Amino acid sequence: MTDVSVLGLGAMGSALATALLGAGRSVTVWNRTPDRAAELVTRGARGAGSAREAVTASPVVIACLLKYASVRDTLGPVADDLRGRTLVNVTTTTPNESRQLAAWAAEFGVSYLDGAIMAVPAMIGSREGQIFYSGSRKAYDALLSTLDIWATSEFHGEDAGRASLVDLAMLSGMYQMFAGFIHGAAMVAAMGMSASEFAARQAPFLSAMTQGLGGYAEVVDGGDYTVPGQQSLDFSDLSHLVRASEEQGVDPAPIAAVQALISRQIDAGHGSEGFARIYESLRAAHPATRSAIRPQEGTAA
Repeated sequence: MTDVSVLGLGAMGSALATALLGAGRSVTVWNRTPDRAAELVTRGARGAGSAREAVTASPVVIACLLKYASVRDTLGPVADDLRGRTLVNVTTTTPNESRQLAAWAAEFGVSYLDGAIMAVPAMIGSREGQIFYSGSRKAYDALLSTLDIWATSEFHGEDAGRASLVDLAMLSGMYQMFAGFIHGAAMVAAMGMSASEFAARQAPFLSAMTQGLGGYAEVVDGGDYTVPGQQSLDFSDLSHLVRASEEQGVDPAPIAAVQALISRQIDAGHGSEGFARIYESLRAAHPATRSAIRPQEGTAA
């Protein structure tokens, strides 16, 4: 028996296994393509010839696979072998997929913990990265000394989908920021400015603007978009940015999406209220979110 089995040896899975070995844990590794295990075996890992062999080698099984379907395809045939063990799934899944995996695990007597990795492989093994967890609190507490080998750990509740939700929400902000930067770079390219030159200007500006996130959060949590001192939706009209993009022959899609949210609230008679009110446009698109508790349930480190 080994301490931990890691299934899936892509860049992230290999980094997780390497960190465990470096911390003195005994590790069994398996990958659908066996060659990927070779380097880890030279470092002291035990190579498994099948998923079943990997699962039965350890009381704790880490799944770091391609997507939800690959987790089910890999673990479905060995579900009975998982019985009585702890499954930590760090494969990227949606919140509902994480909940489905938790329900499936419960059917087979498997303790389930879902993990969402906010780090690149090079950050594994340091405090720079974060990994959010949700699911079995008992499993989280029992494994915390192992989980902390990888990154800073945070537990987000026993609803298995919560870690994934926080992770994907954070990535949404990141990717939309990147898309905004790339859109701006495309606009200034028309005047001969390189993306590198634009980045040198954009980066400090965006860094300064993030100081305003707390203020927007207070308004959203309070639900009062009439609080004095806010930039109004009327003033925030971005149609000129849409036109400027079109004038440069650049697709205005990123900024047009924001303008659509603004216009929806202005058309509803809220033009004098603060920019943060576009939050209501987003919630209105999916009525299920209207019942969300404000403020959200806190997290426990």
